[in-house]
Amino acid sequence: MELVPDSKEAMKVAEGIKDKVVILGMGCTRFGERWDAAPEDLAIEAFTECLEDARIEKKDIEAAWLGSHIDEINIGKGGNFLGLTLKLPLIPITRAENFCASGTESFRGACYAVASGAYDIVLAFGIEKLKDTGYGGLPDLPAFGQMQATIGPNASAPGMFAQLATAYSARYGIPMDKLKEAMTHISWKSHQNGSMNPRAHLRKAVPKEQIMGAPMIAYPLGLFDCCGVSDGAACAIVTTPQIAKKLKPNEDLVKVKALQISVSSGEEAFYTKWDGAGMLTTRRAAQKAFEEAGIKNPREEISMMEVHDCFSITELATMEDLQISEPGKAPDDVLSGFFDLDGKIPCQPDGGLKCFGHPIGASGLRMLFEMYNQLLGRWPEERAVKNPKFGLTHNLGGVPNQNVCSVAIVGLD
Repeated sequence: MELVPDSKEAMKVAEGIKDKVVILGMGCTRFGERWDAAPEDLAIEAFTECLEDARIEKKDIEAAWLGSHIDEINIGKGGNFLGLTLKLPLIPITRAENFCASGTESFRGACYAVASGAYDIVLAFGIEKLKDTGYGGLPDLPAFGQMQATIGPNASAPGMFAQLATAYSARYGIPMDKLKEAMTHISWKSHQNGSMNPRAHLRKAVPKEQIMGAPMIAYPLGLFDCCGVSDGAACAIVTTPQIAKKLKPNEDLVKVKALQISVSSGEEAFYTKWDGAGMLTTRRAAQKAFEEAGIKNPREEISMMEVHDCFSITELATMEDLQISEPGKAPDDVLSGFFDLDGKIPCQPDGGLKCFGHPIGASGLRMLFEMYNQLLGRWPEERAVKNPKFGLTHNLGGVPNQNVCSVAIVGLD
């Protein structure tokens, strides 16, 4: 009897996550400087909304995944915080940490648990309380191990993403003034969208002249090209399509179409193959996500996106890494309004990291919260995407030459 197949094709039995999991309910707090709320308050705020949206009782939840990044100053290393705060009924709780993809990672764990048949109804949670640390940005943690110790001991996030801008300019021969104009439009767009979102951290529209003339942080990134950090929580309850149809008959269901993640191998940081003008992990995760979701032409089929706009140049380069814009053409698409709220593929309809905010562990689920509600047509007309079918979310944790990237795609039947 032959136990080992002769070829890789014979071993290929995985089918992916497509249409095996439905988002039954979601909740999200207001993001911002939440001096009024402890982590426990944020968790209860998001969970209460999520439970009401799912129309189930707490006792129906069979397992949970908790995403949070900076445990030393936040909620601790384990899952106890969630069980104690929400008074969950002695269920298994797994803490997931994967830099800025931690929220999406908790969602991935919950979805895989349902798709496997291990559980029927599972909670995915993301939370971070960062403003109490006293830092303007992220605390100085040895986050990137070997890379930070050897080639970037004095690196800063703005400094390293600024190099993405100069590398992009050099790679495609795009004058820096045009690139800066496109980056300004990206920040302007996020502030326009954020001004209409009552849960956003920053809710003020900003004129392009102010963005362009803002103080320089790390050339060519000015103040408005950089996102800040926030306090906040977001969560989702997921289940099977069969259970969802019983609980919500005759209603639209948001299904998970793809969940992919890619982690740097060292190729970018330690070798010379990488051109520095985009993220290899995003390219890999996006391609696999499109294959899993059955999407052949992302530029035509994706309806809207929430991407990891930690800096305006990151959003711009991501448009090409996601195969939405042609190489070197993202500035033209940005300036044409292609990614505006009334454009072909709205990007950051809720204001993005830039304006909704960035509590690291919650950000991935916040992005899914926006896609979920847009797909269900729940937002006021002024900030609603027209007739969406597929929504894509993208998280990037780390720096351009060493990072983790997650891509999720959700959609209606």
